[in-house]
Amino acid sequence: SVRVMESGGGSVQAGGSLRLSCVVSVEHDGDRRYQMGWFRATSETERDERELVAIIAADGTTGYQGSVKGRFTISKDKDNDGYMLYLQMNNLRPEDAAMYYCAGSGPSGPINRLSPAWSFIAWGQGTQVTVSS
Repeated sequence: SVRVMESGGGSVQAGGSLRLSCVVSVEHDGDRRYQMGWFRATSETERDERELVAIIAADGTTGYQGSVKGRFTISKDKDNDGYMLYLQMNNLRPEDAAMYYCAGSGPSGPINRLSPAWSFIAWGQGTQVTVSS
């Protein structure tokens, strides 16, 4: 099984930067083959309808929502217990304000398409990002 816990949200002005972090704990080495990612929601959205921000596969391939390409970067560091997953957010815009969620246990294999929220099993509680204009 996979457990995730995110941190690093906060308030910034438009044009500023934030870095989100997520501890991804895996129970078995086989759990390392699954995609991980960041999603966001601006209201009481159903989990399966959260908006994809960025995803990363075990082989390091990445996928991004169009509006964040060139501004956000997803990355991961492997450790003994699983991974640290990061989302570096630069040039933030007011429309980026949302609750951001770390997700694990997504599809296995490389990223051929942007995996939807319903395909991820492990979720964190979310961390709030506020962007003022």
